[in-house]
Amino acid sequence: MNLANLNAMTQGAAPGMLAAQMNGASTELPRPRNAMLDCGWGRLLYAPSFDSPRELAEALQQEQPGHRDIALYVEAPQLLLAEAPSRLFLDPSLIFRRMLDPNQPAAAPAPGVVIRPLTTRSDIAAINRLYSMRQMVPVDQRTVWAQRHSEALTYVVAEDERTGEIIGSAMGIDHMVAFGDPAGGSSLWCVVVDPQTGLSGTGQSLVNFLINHFAERGRRSLDLSVLHDNETAIGLYRKLGFEQAGGFVVKHKNSINERLFVDTAEFGGLNPYARIIVDEARRRGISVDVLDAPAGIFKLRHCGHEILCRESLTDLTGGVAMSWCQDKVLTLRRLASVGLRVPRQAVAGSVEENAAFLKSCEAIVVKPALGEQGKGISIDVRTEEHMHEAIKRAAEYGGHVVLEDYCPGQDLRIVCIGYKVVAAAIRRPAEVVGDGVSTVLQLIERQSARRAAATGGESRIPVDAETERCLAGQGLDYQSVPENGREVRVRKTANLHTGGTIHDVTPELSPALRDAAETAARALRIPVVGLDFLVPSPEGDEYVVIEANERPGLANHEPQPTAQRFIDLLFPFTA
Repeated sequence: MNLANLNAMTQGAAPGMLAAQMNGASTELPRPRNAMLDCGWGRLLYAPSFDSPRELAEALQQEQPGHRDIALYVEAPQLLLAEAPSRLFLDPSLIFRRMLDPNQPAAAPAPGVVIRPLTTRSDIAAINRLYSMRQMVPVDQRTVWAQRHSEALTYVVAEDERTGEIIGSAMGIDHMVAFGDPAGGSSLWCVVVDPQTGLSGTGQSLVNFLINHFAERGRRSLDLSVLHDNETAIGLYRKLGFEQAGGFVVKHKNSINERLFVDTAEFGGLNPYARIIVDEARRRGISVDVLDAPAGIFKLRHCGHEILCRESLTDLTGGVAMSWCQDKVLTLRRLASVGLRVPRQAVAGSVEENAAFLKSCEAIVVKPALGEQGKGISIDVRTEEHMHEAIKRAAEYGGHVVLEDYCPGQDLRIVCIGYKVVAAAIRRPAEVVGDGVSTVLQLIERQSARRAAATGGESRIPVDAETERCLAGQGLDYQSVPENGREVRVRKTANLHTGGTIHDVTPELSPALRDAAETAARALRIPVVGLDFLVPSPEGDEYVVIEANERPGLANHEPQPTAQRFIDLLFPFTA
């Protein structure tokens, strides 16, 4: 076995050899000293291979910026921490272990999910996209690509069988190859699943693949490290046969790990849209005072400069700009006045007036003029009966009701900060994928649970009259059982708060759409704004602008640096 080809940096070999079981045969392996493996996002340091706590502490403090190094199987963490108490900390993670049996039948992946090893550079980019969505440390693409054939490190990805899209990833480490582990072990790292996928069982399929992979190699066990309070993950691992094992994990105190060793209780109640801003501010040394966590209101202060924020809404947004954005009638009137294309619109009036508007448009959108987060909106309304129901529903959210010409197209959100485009993403309505067994209601509940877990409870699919209407248009109801692989759209609005998904298209955005968005931001005199367009394609020139959001969610646009540009705007001298 050639340890030199691993990028694993075995820094010299200790005297003697160890006998290990390799695929059922006794093989002599050198016992490495100070064994480390570069995983692309940081190094795994195998603590038993270090001669002293001092050497291990010194190695941990050589962590590269932007990386997360991990010391595994530390037997006496108090001695290691004593070497650098201000630089190192005991990670609040638990180690779980599953014993492996090569004779156990291999578990098949979930329906619609394909698990395979990493094979292309685009796979690495897809992995980093998933890591970004889950606030994980991205991998160095060159390191991972160089190790794609390594015997020590295995990256696998999960594909949606229908679309070929990468929807999950995991990494496995062969401890015998990487560290000369006399126990014949292996470990599982970085299980990540796209929170927007409609397929169930992706994470379990990834874990099962690596269980089978290492069992076939003759490894005796598969370990993993999980935060002590991650009850969802712990529940999954216990279900798959993992049991808690001994051992400690030690890490370096850095900005990535800060929430694990610094008291952040006062920030715990913030939603993801406020938290992404607060985290970026604190990373730059800007002080944060949370005034109302449930409302996402906080104050930022640095060098005598102070800004009050409610998520991405700040003191910089004036009252007139707020009025223009909050009332959808005023929004479109203002944008039309500067030559931007907007749909025809009318305020709901008498039954006769509403019917005449519907007839002139054929299909309309009904929405509350002062609404937000997709609440009270009905899309593609074509009959007077549905229109009357939609008007009544929209009126429940206060203010007047707006009727708007329905313009088909992709729902494009463009975020402008400092009157410049920072991010653009296509938003798609919530959908579920049939498995031939579950009812539509069960599929909705599972998808809602995944979306809620990934967004801090911000995204769920409503079970309401609008969802019923959407299903009825496809000949379905809540108790229908869609055949395996059938895609079922359950909402017509693409808003994230009603279960929609978001897909970054910033690199593909056409100059015409970029110019239209920046023109709209300047016309509304609003420095931070989310503009909603309907477009045939984000690469084309055709569009209509339908809304402007004065408090856009910046946490929805990974990998674009929305929070960084937001703090640049407020505190340019910290950039």
